[in-house]
Amino acid sequence: MTEALLALLRFADGLFPAGGFAHSLGLETYVQDGAVTDRAGLEAFVSAHLEGSAGPADAVAAASAVRLAAAGDLAGWVALDARLEAMKPVPETRAASRQMGRQTLRIAAATGDDAFLSALARAVDDGLAGGHHAAVFGAALGRAGAEAEDAAAAYLYATAALLVGAGLRLLALGQLDGQRVLTAVRPRIARLAQAAAAATPEDMWSFNPGLELAGIRHATLEARLFRS
Repeated sequence: MTEALLALLRFADGLFPAGGFAHSLGLETYVQDGAVTDRAGLEAFVSAHLEGSAGPADAVAAASAVRLAAAGDLAGWVALDARLEAMKPVPETRAASRQMGRQTLRIAAATGDDAFLSALARAVDDGLAGGHHAAVFGAALGRAGAEAEDAAAAYLYATAALLVGAGLRLLALGQLDGQRVLTAVRPRIARLAQAAAAATPEDMWSFNPGLELAGIRHATLEARLFRS
């Protein structure tokens, strides 16, 4: 149990070098439009991302990947990753998910001696899979013995923390404001993680048109702090 907990803390840590600090997932567009200006707006944005995308899609993928990795099911993981690829229509967001996933997989495979993670890395290098972050995140934790619900919760918390961190750089907010947002969304994360653990890949869905349009428009902003 302690080893699994340490793995959860490691991969969900904002200091883990997955590259999430470079992405706002459309938040920067909302800030420049004046749609998000304060802590309440940031909390609403984070909640919308969790409810419409990260919860029903990515967290389900993370939980499913835990089970597939624990069973050593490489083909099942590749199929899961492909399903996640199809659910990310915004080029920048899709590229961010791939970049973070590949970096996470590269580090996980290089710092351990796990044949399954090495096989995943080869599949990604050979172009057989995109290597999306949620699928890699769950696989790494599944090999470490983590439970599906815990992995989903860790993924959702890491996502919320990423967005809050972006908000603190884009808005005139302090660290206390950021912690208040994370505290406010904690019950939402717990509920979504529980639902994700009970779902299957066939249950995955994503519907966030407002955030997706913001993601598409992000590439046209005159000044950008983030890559997405």
